[in-house]
Amino acid sequence: MPGASTHTRRVKSLNANWTPSPDGGDGQFELMIVTDDDERHMIPASPGSVAAIVGLATAETVLVWDPDGPTLICANVIGEMPWTRQR
Repeated sequence: MPGASTHTRRVKSLNANWTPSPDGGDGQFELMIVTDDDERHMIPASPGSVAAIVGLATAETVLVWDPDGPTLICANVIGEMPWTRQR
């Protein structure tokens, strides 16, 4: 993938975990990204970023994770590239 490291992998599973705050606040969010090589990555996230990522993940996008960034890449938001076609 242009601009990404050689460690970049397609996301196989994306989970959003939430731990409530004892004082009734927003609590803590964390994303668990599982790549196609079965590596798991735990990423702290704000409520707003979780909402944005869930929106992108439920669209017709291809998600890839570059742990060297670390960067979650949402490919083919508009258009398509040969490597984003479903396998």
